[in-house]
Amino acid sequence: MAKLTNNSSFEVTCPCCSAVLKVDAQERAVIAHTAPVRPKTFSDIEEAARAMKEQDSRRDSIFRQSVEAQKHASDLLEKKFQEAVKKAKETPDSGKPIRDFDLD
Repeated sequence: MAKLTNNSSFEVTCPCCSAVLKVDAQERAVIAHTAPVRPKTFSDIEEAARAMKEQDSRRDSIFRQSVEAQKHASDLLEKKFQEAVKKAKETPDSGKPIRDFDLD
């Protein structure tokens, strides 16, 4: 974790990201930062191209699903409206609601 050296500075490894911080003990400040080495996402260009094609097809699928949902959204809203009208007709209107202000 921490390595003491002869010039009163030490190195600390971050437990979250594995970065190495060099801290000056006298100044109590970070004087150097070494970012952790990140592994390559893809080993070769063919694998990266394949991943891009899969991502494109997944994006197209999601888009098609949202287009279909939008096509049927008006029908769904119409059904909800009809149900609300039916419910409003079934429940009698009790008139003007009583407010707390009216009770004073």
